[in-house]
Amino acid sequence: MQYPEEIKMPESPKKPTLNDYLNENRERFERSLFELLAIPSVSAQSAHESDCRRAAEWLAGDFRQMNFSVKILETDEHPLVFAESPKINGAPTVLVYGHYDVQPTDPENAWQTPPFSPTVRDGKVYARGATDDKGPMLAHILGTEYWEKTGQTLRLNWKFLLEGDEECGGGGIEEYVRRNAEMLACDYLVLSDTPQFGPGQPAITCGLRGISYYELKLTGPRQDLHSGLFGGAITNPCTALTKMLSAIKDDRGKIAVPGFYDDVQRLTPEMHAQLEILAFNEDEFYADAGVSGGTGEEGFSVLERRWVRPSFDIHGLSGGYQGEGGKTILPASASAKFSFRLVPNQSPEKIHRSLETFLQKHCPAGIRMELIPLGKGTGGVTVDISSPCMQAAVRAMEFGFGRSPFFIWEGGSIPLVATFAECLTRNIMMIGLSQSTDNAHGPNEHFSLADFHRGIKTSARLWRELASL
Repeated sequence: MQYPEEIKMPESPKKPTLNDYLNENRERFERSLFELLAIPSVSAQSAHESDCRRAAEWLAGDFRQMNFSVKILETDEHPLVFAESPKINGAPTVLVYGHYDVQPTDPENAWQTPPFSPTVRDGKVYARGATDDKGPMLAHILGTEYWEKTGQTLRLNWKFLLEGDEECGGGGIEEYVRRNAEMLACDYLVLSDTPQFGPGQPAITCGLRGISYYELKLTGPRQDLHSGLFGGAITNPCTALTKMLSAIKDDRGKIAVPGFYDDVQRLTPEMHAQLEILAFNEDEFYADAGVSGGTGEEGFSVLERRWVRPSFDIHGLSGGYQGEGGKTILPASASAKFSFRLVPNQSPEKIHRSLETFLQKHCPAGIRMELIPLGKGTGGVTVDISSPCMQAAVRAMEFGFGRSPFFIWEGGSIPLVATFAECLTRNIMMIGLSQSTDNAHGPNEHFSLADFHRGIKTSARLWRELASL
């Protein structure tokens, strides 16, 4: 259609670029983070039950402002928040996972500022939950906001699953995912409950170890006995406990449970190459931990021992007299808590059976043994670093952080990731936004505000990359 020259058609409003939008909203983004951090959503403490619900409601309100449909789903413990963008038929779907609950704050006197009064020092915000996981989680929500609030066209469906029980092990979210796999169905899955390799060294985690956690209880005589009258004739549960635990690992750092290494795979050349790229100083690692050196499985580097080899650690010992002064008793009982970190292909069920037989064999006469699994064991997980979605994540981090990320592994466990891989998708992107030195779980937890904004930028770009695959 032709119009006379004197009639001018109205110009379409110019949509803001991502950089413009992020710069214009920088202060608002930080205010939102501080507001969420001020909610003391400590899932392990019943006194904060209402605070956990308040955090869930806060997140639900944020999604409603983006015209997402939101459900607050009740569990045995604290509610899940499930949010979903308006459906675009034929478009790929990404599921973002995070958790709004936080660890307890004790010891309170070790905090320089109150843990739920967010305080900025040296470009970092100090508060419980800043880095684990409210800051990284919110970065993905705000990265999504850019596309939803500026009228940009992006053929991508978003789903968010945010839980309130990650830090207390309750809620049964793994079983919830299994039962609701259809509702949570996705092509890609993103989470950021993992760190960067170091300052200025962005990273994508491509593997996690699993875990099997146990309590071993040993019972001897019906009551504590006089060690002078009975010592040397009655088996001492504390002595038995130390001998049984020491039998689990030999002097070369190898775990002696039969069949333990049967399913452990050696590193591929590609994995070795990724480890070689990393500038890791073992002396600095030990110094940062406050020790002069360390031990571990012979024939493997510190990074291999931490990330891609299984391990055994004792977490606590209990038994006998621990009060002031001496008390010469032969204790009636002793116990220990310990765990194995597992690598992909190791079966927690298989290891449990072998471990129980092994400990029974080493249990001396006069001692009754009880091996108690604490929680359901989980296996390790690896993801394919050459997959299209991982390469999309690389491009997004290059855009957000200004340099290409490293691929790293994590020695810790996120049990839910194994469930995601089994029930939803193996296209899992674990994008590190925090630092391992951010004191997660400890006093003075903090999160770099620069990394927070880089995370928002990375997330917004990742959505565009995934939509184009």
